[in-house]
Amino acid sequence: MLKIIATTLGAALFVTPAVAQEGGKIDAADTGFMIVATALVLMMTLPGLALFYSGMVRKKNILATMAQSLVATAIVSILWGAVGYSLAFTEGTPYIGSLSRTLLEGVGVDTISPLAKTIPEILFVAYQMTFAVITCALVGGSVAERMKFSAFMLFCVSWLFVVYIPSAHWVWGGGFLQKMGLLDFAGGTVVHINAGVAGLVAALVMGNRQGFGRENLSPFDLSLAVIGTGLLWVGWFGFNGGSALGANSRAVFAIVATHLAACAGALVWSGLEWIERGKPSVLGVISGAVAGLGAITPASGYILPWHGVVIGALAGGVCYWFCTVVKHRFQYDDTLDVFGVHGVGGILGTLLAGVFATRAITASADDPGVSGLLEGDAHQFLVQAIGVGVTIVWCVVGTYVVLKLVAMVTPLRARSDEEREGLDIALHGEALHQ
Repeated sequence: MLKIIATTLGAALFVTPAVAQEGGKIDAADTGFMIVATALVLMMTLPGLALFYSGMVRKKNILATMAQSLVATAIVSILWGAVGYSLAFTEGTPYIGSLSRTLLEGVGVDTISPLAKTIPEILFVAYQMTFAVITCALVGGSVAERMKFSAFMLFCVSWLFVVYIPSAHWVWGGGFLQKMGLLDFAGGTVVHINAGVAGLVAALVMGNRQGFGRENLSPFDLSLAVIGTGLLWVGWFGFNGGSALGANSRAVFAIVATHLAACAGALVWSGLEWIERGKPSVLGVISGAVAGLGAITPASGYILPWHGVVIGALAGGVCYWFCTVVKHRFQYDDTLDVFGVHGVGGILGTLLAGVFATRAITASADDPGVSGLLEGDAHQFLVQAIGVGVTIVWCVVGTYVVLKLVAMVTPLRARSDEEREGLDIALHGEALHQ
């Protein structure tokens, strides 16, 4: 892998501009909209996810948790531009793309991707880069407070190529799931199921934190998590709205459905908590909001706004059950509930896209659109279920293999004394002021 990176960087000395492709024309409004959307999605990781995650760990691990988001951003961004984008979003086989469209060859000043015909391809590269970044960063939440920093860095490199890039090609880059007709507007399978399932596999492989189920592992500063939630919430408008790839009505419908789903998820989760425990916690409100946001992601560009309310409400209830009942029943230590919120939310939302998809939103001038189960198309729901199953199986196998390979190079988990001391000091030599 290091040899590939070195060779790729060296080739930068010989870059030549590519010519514009036929069949597209750059639109200034769409380009401006997508620049903002790209910035919003990057903001979701830095500082959004960094604050959201660090606010839910103990004080001695806040900086180490932030460091995971930082290093995921740095590593994935470079690898994505070098070869990742091309492998995911160019023609090749039904399972992987080619190396014809890297930043070093094939992407020039005026080139346009056939997948985004009104914006410069370099902008499409950057936008999709932010998706890859946050997906890798999300996985770190499941193993926060115990995974070695070096192991996480190697995991990001390997997992990007083994799991994320093939999945992105299958669903969005002309692969077999896209040709099958899978509906995934902004990443229910590619982002949320992959991140959640990978997090669960990593948590099981590494084992529970010291003191799990016996000691108080409560968050140190939920105010950080609330700020992070706000940044994620707003950033999701770029995540889902930007997946329309232009300033158009579908983008607006996706944004409105996204916002309503977050609201419904927050209310349902906190309401259930209020009924069961007598008090609605701040942690419950933000967890419900993120569950709603994750679940609406795959369906957001195919449904009506009121469908977003239903999907968000269902996500609030189902994800609450997984995080409070299933997790405790099986005693697995998914530190920040990446599987319970993102994985389960992604599965639910991808299936519900096959229920609520409406031809009024999916149809266009050159596309008759598709309908979901509510409009009588049971086939679409079956396609969604197949997509979910394929994604889960590949992610489980790929993540397990990656973890075992990383473990051959460096220990996955910090030593027992380092974990007790806290990863801020043990791994980074820094700590928050008292």
